[in-house]
Amino acid sequence: MPAPERIPAGSVSADAVPLLTHGELTVRGRIREASNAVLYCTVAYEGREAACVYKPVAGERPLWDFPDGTLAQREVAAYEVSLATGWDLVPPTVLREGPHGEGMCQLWIEGSDDVELLALVDGDEPGEGWKAVGLAQVDEERTALLVHADDARLRRLAVLDAVINNSDRKGGHLLASGGHLWGIDHGVTFHAENKLRTLLWGWAGEPLTEEAVEVLQGLRDGLKEGAALAERLAPLITGAETEALRARVAELLRSGRHPEPAGDWPPIPWPPV
Repeated sequence: MPAPERIPAGSVSADAVPLLTHGELTVRGRIREASNAVLYCTVAYEGREAACVYKPVAGERPLWDFPDGTLAQREVAAYEVSLATGWDLVPPTVLREGPHGEGMCQLWIEGSDDVELLALVDGDEPGEGWKAVGLAQVDEERTALLVHADDARLRRLAVLDAVINNSDRKGGHLLASGGHLWGIDHGVTFHAENKLRTLLWGWAGEPLTEEAVEVLQGLRDGLKEGAALAERLAPLITGAETEALRARVAELLRSGRHPEPAGDWPPIPWPPV
């Protein structure tokens, strides 16, 4: 069988959704490092084939703070919000039936190993081109400064994470491919309570860019009762979660700044990668 197509960044959104939604899904293996069931698959439709990830609801591990059986829907909701921003930060993701029942299906993105987005450095200054996150324990005797790239693409993702209330933005959830940046693994998002936990705190308290403000204004309009984005999110998250989403967008627009850690929730996920 020929290798599945690796669809390049910049061409994925228009074509991948019908492929993922209607294509024949074939499981090729399991990604065992994941805490929930994550299956590497191919999907074929109308003569086109691509690699994808399938996460069946039946393979989700119960969590103490998220309702059981809702992570797949949250992944799709994150894609819908990303799509509405115009930034395309989340690979195309759909909810569909698969070999192990309903689950989310997301286009596989092959990341580049030669792109450095995160680093540990000695000293108390991040250096040019980097933003400091905080100290991280390397081993029993050494701590180092955890930094991330001062990159406009990451900054957009920091805004998206604040909007969707991402409680698990780790380094392993960042993929650079063909000059494009993708964020993956959005199952623990959209909680009604503030649970933002991320490695992208480098812009905390700084003013939002004009671009981000315009995007947030568009999200505010799209989330109004009866608007297109609100309608797409309705079957994916609860009414209370939608209201909390609206409130987060409104607060970002009111403050005009990137959020800062609230202090009542660990600000950095563990392990950070």
